[in-house]
Amino acid sequence: MVWVHADPREDWLVRAVQRRLREELAKLGIPVNDAKSRVVDLAHGEMFTFLGFDVRRIRSLCGAWRPQCTPTRHKRTELLRKLREVFRRHRSHPVQELIQEINPILRGWLNYFRIGHARRHFEHIRYWMERKVRRHLARAAKRSGFGWKRWSRERLYHAMGLYHDYSIRYVKMIPKALPAR
Repeated sequence: MVWVHADPREDWLVRAVQRRLREELAKLGIPVNDAKSRVVDLAHGEMFTFLGFDVRRIRSLCGAWRPQCTPTRHKRTELLRKLREVFRRHRSHPVQELIQEINPILRGWLNYFRIGHARRHFEHIRYWMERKVRRHLARAAKRSGFGWKRWSRERLYHAMGLYHDYSIRYVKMIPKALPAR
C-alpha cells in the first residue's frame, strides 16, 4: 500500500511510484498480480479493503479531509460466528470455562482492530458479548431473560473475568526529523 498526495500537479508522481514499485519488486523476485493491484482515488469517493480494514476518505469534525480505517463488516461477522460456535459448544459448561475460551479470541480481535476507527464495531461486540454471557448465566440458573439487574457489568468483567478492554488506541506520529535550531 502506497499513499500519494492527490494534487493534480503531482499526477506524474503516481506513475513514477508505480514504475519504481514494480522495479523494486522485480529485484526481489516478487511478481505483481495486475488483477489484484489497482490505483484507488480516495478523493473521488472510492475505497479499498486492506488486511481486514476498509479505507476511505472522510471529512473530520474540524473540516479537514482524512483517511478512515474501519474493520470490515465481514471480519466482525466472522468473529461473532466463531464466538457463537464457542457458546454453542459450552452450553452446559460453567461460565468460567466459557470465559477462559472466549477471552483469547476476543482479546486478539480487539487488539488487531484497535488502531482504526472501530468504536461502533467495538460497541456492537461488547453489547453482543454481554447479552450472550448473561443469557448463559440465566439459563444456568433456570431463569428467563438476560439478568440485566441481576448481574452488574462489574461482576461480569471483574469477578468473572470477561475481557473488557474495548478502548481505541491512537498512535501519535513521531516527526521524522526535528527542526534545526
